[in-house]
Amino acid sequence: MGDRVTLTFRRFDADAARAIRETVEQIYRDSYVDAIASGDPFDSVEQFMHRFDAYTSRGSGFDLVVAYTADGEPAGQTWGWPLRPGTAWWGGLVEEPEPGFTKEDGNRTFALSEIMVRQALTGKGIAHSLHDELLSARPEQRATLLVEPDNATAYRAYEAWGWRKVGQLHPGWPDAPLFDVLIRPLTSSH
Repeated sequence: MGDRVTLTFRRFDADAARAIRETVEQIYRDSYVDAIASGDPFDSVEQFMHRFDAYTSRGSGFDLVVAYTADGEPAGQTWGWPLRPGTAWWGGLVEEPEPGFTKEDGNRTFALSEIMVRQALTGKGIAHSLHDELLSARPEQRATLLVEPDNATAYRAYEAWGWRKVGQLHPGWPDAPLFDVLIRPLTSSH
């Protein structure tokens, strides 16, 4: 692993996140260079920002954390939101792992939707720091995320950070691939 960098974190709710939309887009462009270049419509900047706009327009408790380097440059970002009753999140679940698994009340599950680090800064522990910063303030019982089954780098990290696979899900977004569903218990002082 490369040298760690000194980071500061800033938290943004949905309104504040929309106010830094250009920063969010630039971090995505600098983090997913190869995916964007692949031409896959799901990974296009336009589709990514469309999803971001949808996430931040729901009034859903959206929570964004941006990491900044000592010189004030954005290094990476992560975000998610609590799953509300009737959430569409579980709509594409291939098979329910256990009865009641998808029952949400707004306090049970936090959906970690994105975590990314600018390509020039990978290998410095930034993704793990972002992950921990976002989840440390969450009062929910558990967190969930989706990962592409062939993303070995992300998978290794998530397993090391306490996540476990519980199923597969195909989101309702256009051109979305089939993802593995991971779950992690959360601890909180609440």
